Amino acid sequence: MAASIQTLGALRKHSGTRMRPVKQEVRDNLVRKLQAAEPLFPGIIGYDETVVPQLINAILSRHNFILLGLRGQAKSRILRGLVDLLDEQIPVVPGCEIHDNPLAPICGACRARVAKEGDGLPIAWLPREARFVEKLATPDVTIADMVGDIDPIRAAHAGLNLSDELTMHYGLLPRANRGIFAINELPDLAGKIQVGLFNILQEGDVQIKGYPIRLKLDVMLVFTANPEDYTARGKIITPLKDRIGSEIRTHYPVTRHNATAITKQEAWTERQGGLKVEIPDFVREVVEEVAFQARADRRVDKRSGVSQRLPITTLELVVSNAERRALQNGEHLVVPRVTDLYAALPSITGKFELEYEGELRGAEQVARDLIRSAVGSVFTGVFDGIDTRTVVEWFDLGGSLPLSDGTSAEEVIALTGSVQGLRELANRAGVPAGAPAPAVASAIDFVLEGLFSQKKISRSDERGYAANEAPPRRPARREEPALDEEMRIPAGKKKYYN
Repeated sequence: MAASIQTLGALRKHSGTRMRPVKQEVRDNLVRKLQAAEPLFPGIIGYDETVVPQLINAILSRHNFILLGLRGQAKSRILRGLVDLLDEQIPVVPGCEIHDNPLAPICGACRARVAKEGDGLPIAWLPREARFVEKLATPDVTIADMVGDIDPIRAAHAGLNLSDELTMHYGLLPRANRGIFAINELPDLAGKIQVGLFNILQEGDVQIKGYPIRLKLDVMLVFTANPEDYTARGKIITPLKDRIGSEIRTHYPVTRHNATAITKQEAWTERQGGLKVEIPDFVREVVEEVAFQARADRRVDKRSGVSQRLPITTLELVVSNAERRALQNGEHLVVPRVTDLYAALPSITGKFELEYEGELRGAEQVARDLIRSAVGSVFTGVFDGIDTRTVVEWFDLGGSLPLSDGTSAEEVIALTGSVQGLRELANRAGVPAGAPAPAVASAIDFVLEGLFSQKKISRSDERGYAANEAPPRRPARREEPALDEEMRIPAGKKKYYN
């Protein structure tokens, strides 16, 4: 349609032109997608039964809404996905800062142009991507940044009075007219700036610098906030919360399956340079389980949360450590091992805040404990009911394996070949017969680390894997003679007083 309509006159004659408020436009396009069973919010995993239905209801109700949740819960991605619910393009007055509607302009300059040029007024077409305006709320944001201000230089050059509408410098909110305006981390916005949003939320208009000029804006307002911010850095003032139509709670992945799918989608694991990367399922599960363990650990601050970025960046470092090992040993297949997670400690320790008990133990030691617990949880799920005593007995008889994260796959297989039952357990981890050496070595590593996590064998950076050290024997306790209850002297003897 844009190719054939280039003037206001042609736009007026076109029967298919529909001018709807932006909330109605988003609603109509959502209804069409629902009827056609088209996917909504692609890339958002785990919210189909919880968050997405609430989003649909808010949009169908034409509400301004807020996404409330901890860090790393895809709040910003959801807001950016709203762009797909806008029309592909809309007609605007060319050169207008607020993307004015040529059929019903609201700013004085556009009304003057329409009156002067009439049907010959040129028409520009604005794509949907340009109709989404996003602002990260920070304490230094001013009301002029958000709404606008008077530009005295423009007034002086044009010889206009300061109260003239043509002297206005529009802020972000008016520039989002006929589109979606998203504010991230709303509580960080100063209270007086939040007050400036009252009118646009309730009456749909803004007033700049107190002059009696109001702009009847057409904008959909959406926000994000972190519950931690309500007490830690700022708060959403009550009148503003009252004007927001819907408050939608987000959450972390409920199942390890959903978490794995998110990490697989987001993590950069495909490496260039001729090396092929294969990530075993048990490695992916252990990486995800670290985040689940952290969210449940009493030493980690629950108010801050543990972002889904933890398993994403952790998996990237795990693959990088496996890539380094493959390059050093001349291997062409990169297969991460469970012990590669210890090389990812720099990523894990920066993704959570510690309580007092955790601070005493230290972030790195807490992270190591989380890895060990995660390995134990996944190992128990894979080998539940399977007898591992044969391998443990080999260590109890004095066997040891001096392995490290840099040991080549061939060397791992050679060193562990004498451990009776180990290769059979590795096959149960999902490694088929005839699998390449790096995959077999990864499975063997998983079994050994799993036994270590269950405290059936020991491991150290210097010695590798070995049997658990027997606790020191206590000396036999010397039998004490029985004492009389009353006198506290050996029974059968009497104490005589002269």
